[in-house]
Amino acid sequence: MTMSTTAVLNSEWIKIKSVRSVAGSLIAVFAVTLSVTVLAFSTVGQAEADNPGNDLLFHAFYALNFGQIAAISFGATALSSEFLNGALRISLTAVPSRSLFYVVKMAAVGGLALLVGLITSFATFLVGQLFMGEYAIRLGEPGTLRAAFGGGVYLALMALFAAGLTAVLRSAVAVLSLLIPFILIVSFVVGDMAGGVAQYFPDRAGQLVLHQNPEGGPGPWTGLAVTAGWAAVALLAGWWAVRRRDA
Repeated sequence: MTMSTTAVLNSEWIKIKSVRSVAGSLIAVFAVTLSVTVLAFSTVGQAEADNPGNDLLFHAFYALNFGQIAAISFGATALSSEFLNGALRISLTAVPSRSLFYVVKMAAVGGLALLVGLITSFATFLVGQLFMGEYAIRLGEPGTLRAAFGGGVYLALMALFAAGLTAVLRSAVAVLSLLIPFILIVSFVVGDMAGGVAQYFPDRAGQLVLHQNPEGGPGPWTGLAVTAGWAAVALLAGWWAVRRRDA
């Protein structure tokens, strides 16, 4: 079983790096986040720092709002490639166990998203603080290491959330059309009306780990666990869909 799992994992890695849209989305998690960080912090970073009530730690991870879109795209495209041109039938011919195929596929997606997410989260914090002068936060200050680590985990969870939904819907376009407007528009509009309930949305809950002192709703780690719960439900639904539906 160990050799079989290793072989399947290796094949999934080859798929991810071979499909341009998938590999591009993964690279974009880092590239987009760091680019926005440099642009934003080099222009208005210090100007916004002394605003009353400004959470400097949360502000340090502002660019993750853009990186999460790339992470969602990575999770969605990594799965949707299996539903194009009969690719899933070929994959299942090579790996007859649908559960093994699905678990290893998600492990590859989640593992790569976590690795890139952690690199991205720490890099965006460290690079951003280079522009902050007297307002710069050191990595050793309370809550900072937790936020940097949690930011990487959050990106990985959003990628897995998207991947699970794509396994259900079999379309990256459908998932992106659902999640991106929700995160960029609906979450804020509904959040303002729904009050505390919005703290349990997958994006808002997970981003609590980025705050210095989150107020209301779940705490930073509990919020991340809420996002993990959303991802777990999506992954379980995707597993059921892959097992039950025709390839």
